[in-house]
Amino acid sequence: MKEICKEATKDVEEIYMAGTPEVLGSGRVTLHAPQLDEIEKQTQYLHEKKLKMGIALNPSCMGGQHLTSQGYNMFKWYFGKLNEIGVDSVTVAEPYLIEMLTKEFPDMKVVVSTISHVDSAERAKYFEELGAEAITLDTNINRSFEILENIREVVDCELRLLVNEACLYKCPFRYFHFNLFSHMTGLGNKPNIFSDYYYEKCMSFRVRYPELVIKSPWIRPEDLGVYEDLGIDYFKMSGRANTIKWIVDCMKAYSARSYDGNLMDLLDCPSELRDMFYIPNKDLDGVIKQWMNCERFCNRCGFCKATAERVIRVYEFTDMKRRTLSLREVKTKCAIS
Repeated sequence: MKEICKEATKDVEEIYMAGTPEVLGSGRVTLHAPQLDEIEKQTQYLHEKKLKMGIALNPSCMGGQHLTSQGYNMFKWYFGKLNEIGVDSVTVAEPYLIEMLTKEFPDMKVVVSTISHVDSAERAKYFEELGAEAITLDTNINRSFEILENIREVVDCELRLLVNEACLYKCPFRYFHFNLFSHMTGLGNKPNIFSDYYYEKCMSFRVRYPELVIKSPWIRPEDLGVYEDLGIDYFKMSGRANTIKWIVDCMKAYSARSYDGNLMDLLDCPSELRDMFYIPNKDLDGVIKQWMNCERFCNRCGFCKATAERVIRVYEFTDMKRRTLSLREVKTKCAIS
């Protein structure tokens, strides 16, 4: 935390971390599970630095515990402790918890997680009615500008976008992967899985079809202004399971609104992909103009596939040296082999 605060730019307002897994899990993998005493120390430190503390408690599944008397009392106790500590915001995915927080702890900002899949004006309005003060929108609509504009028209609450998540667009595994993480990080017996099926399939799809990396709904640092013009209030960085250096580097790139390097270095995607693909970020200047008018019928368009063939380079290691090949060169080599 100290390293991040030391490097924080004037654009950084809030730093978030996961909560205590013995109480409530998370929708994502976490490298560190803080107890209340650590959260209190970190919160005090952030406040000294004029920064806010956010706690992410956003499992997509709690096995119904929140609807039991024991579960309700435990979650209410924990949220009460966070409130006493001075935590500024709590991010949750479960609608029931949104109402609980709104009614019981009005001093803490209630933020809807992207895991709640708010992808329309109607769904955004429902969550605002439940008491949400901020909504992190579904990443699948990051490039659906008419939908973003429509959501802004119907709700008054704060809107946030996750800028560097590199999940597959319309991923068929997304809901199930969140559920898996929720059970692996939450209460009860942890599933002793033999492999992460969803992760492996996600990887294999992108290796076979590199254009899926381009279709992934990330937002480049250079394009943040377009979203601000639509009324987006805050941008959130994903990647709490990465190294501190990586987090700091991404923070600086998005604060500078410019990055001259491999786009993969900014994306919260499996690290293996960073070692496989090189995408010169500056070669993507202007692509947002196409996406602003895109109808999202990929089978009729082909823009992302053509862009992938134009910009993506693939790392090749030979004789202890690294070089990059275009997708066309890779296909040629595979055909010859």
